[in-house]
Amino acid sequence: MARETVTIRNVAQRANVSTATVSRVLNNDPRVRYETKQVVLEAMETLGYKLNVVARSLKTSRTHTIGVLAPDLAGDFFMFIAESMNRELTLHGYSLVVSTSRDSEEEEAKRIRHLAERLVDGIVLIPVGSSNAYLSQISALHIPIVCVDRALEGFESDQVLVDNEGGAYEAVRALIGEGHRRIGFLGGKPGVTTSKERFAGYCRAMEEAGLQIEQAYLKFGNPTLPFGYRAMDEILKNPDSPNTWFIVNVFAHLGATNYLITEGSRRAMHMTFAAFDEMPYSPLLRYCRYAVQQPIAEMGKAAANLIIDRIEGKGPPEPQILRFRTRLIQHPLVR
Repeated sequence: MARETVTIRNVAQRANVSTATVSRVLNNDPRVRYETKQVVLEAMETLGYKLNVVARSLKTSRTHTIGVLAPDLAGDFFMFIAESMNRELTLHGYSLVVSTSRDSEEEEAKRIRHLAERLVDGIVLIPVGSSNAYLSQISALHIPIVCVDRALEGFESDQVLVDNEGGAYEAVRALIGEGHRRIGFLGGKPGVTTSKERFAGYCRAMEEAGLQIEQAYLKFGNPTLPFGYRAMDEILKNPDSPNTWFIVNVFAHLGATNYLITEGSRRAMHMTFAAFDEMPYSPLLRYCRYAVQQPIAEMGKAAANLIIDRIEGKGPPEPQILRFRTRLIQHPLVR
């Protein structure tokens, strides 16, 4: 059945319920039994019925709820963003519903639909990657979306970003200024905009200094703590590998540091790191010479205000892209 012809009556017939029951499901009426609701939702999914489009047209008022979707909720960066947003949203009478995509693009698409079905007024999204595989699904929801930290290529939306390239460039240039000549890159997934931009900053600093970018010491992967740990294990197995590294984020940084501490390698005394993400505990990371600080509080506040403006019909019609500057923090090396 063509998507344009699907109506509440079609859904009711498919689910073998009344049209009134379908309307109650769309309005999240608590009197609808869970089993009945599931049958109706399955009928909508089967028929290609866009729940959120119709649900929002049936609403008599906003819910004053904002959905926040992040790849994971364990990291300090994502939680600090949510905390900053919550402070700002509370001042304007909004509340948060927080969800995680578990670092899966498929799960991300499902969670966006789920948040829309919860009738949130808008979604603040920290994308898993830059894939545009499900962009048509997002566009069909007709709900304001603000992307934070990472951009979805090919999807027009408000964005709150940071100068990833500039931050990485400054960190690597600072290492070069201290006399380091062989600097490896311990990075993230190439398909993620933050990783691509930070790698570009690393390359720019190395090329400007006339230093060789050694392909064997460009380590890419999902920048988690286990990734950093395994990568440092591989690095130290090669006695010719560099002792100086730029690390793409705090998770990989923690993993690499953990390996050096727990394995007790003699080379650890000579290791020097510069990394993205200055956290309160960064001075305790003994190999960290430089850390790139992101203005997290300001980014969260900006995201909150952008989504409120979209919901309330304020601001210019074209998407707004805010890119914040970073700050380079120097730490004494603790050997």
